[in-house]
Amino acid sequence: MSWIGKVLRSSLGRKLVMSLTGLFLILFLLTHLAGNLQLLIPDKGEAFNRYADFMGHFLPVQIIAKGFYLLFIIHIFQGFALWAYNRKARGNERYAVKATRAVNTNAVFASNMAFLGLLIFAFLGIHMGDFWWASKFGDLPVISYGNGHEYHDLYKKVVMSFSQLWIVVVYVISMIALAFHLWHGFQSAFQTLGLNHKKYMPFIRGFGKLYAIIIPLLFALIPIIMYLQNAA
Repeated sequence: MSWIGKVLRSSLGRKLVMSLTGLFLILFLLTHLAGNLQLLIPDKGEAFNRYADFMGHFLPVQIIAKGFYLLFIIHIFQGFALWAYNRKARGNERYAVKATRAVNTNAVFASNMAFLGLLIFAFLGIHMGDFWWASKFGDLPVISYGNGHEYHDLYKKVVMSFSQLWIVVVYVISMIALAFHLWHGFQSAFQTLGLNHKKYMPFIRGFGKLYAIIIPLLFALIPIIMYLQNAA
């Protein structure tokens, strides 16, 4: 099976892995956003705490979550491997085309995908440390909603975090980086998978750009709105 290893180590193989893992992560963002938007429901956190409890204890969801962590690590690893491979292959050629690429929006994003990925990776570390670690190992208060089941009040932790301006700023900057990353990555994934058809690609590009704007924008609005509510 050495040919599989050779394929995965090739530029095309790395791009295929990046595309497949990237598309899964794009879908994960959508489902994660649906859960996080419950933070804005004016019910003192009940809907969000129920959601967080379900996500933390339902076995199929936990399996999917572990798969997300694995695929994210693979995506990051392959992304930097591909960046290093392309950088080595281009050599000094990258300086000759720098001026030309600067006028192309997609090319600018493509050339900075590794940097954007690094920013997103750093944000994920902050995010996991602030919320995931607290939900798993922190001393969160317990609350009951009259159904005989007690829930960890993760909502209260979110409110406390988003009352700090620096955390809100970090989240907003990270969502801007995510938007740029998705702007190029969405359509690039479909192209790599051989779906670059003149009939469908304009729709994919348009949908990908809307996705790259709307999803990170909604993620960014959550901490902004909660900060303004706390400050009022």
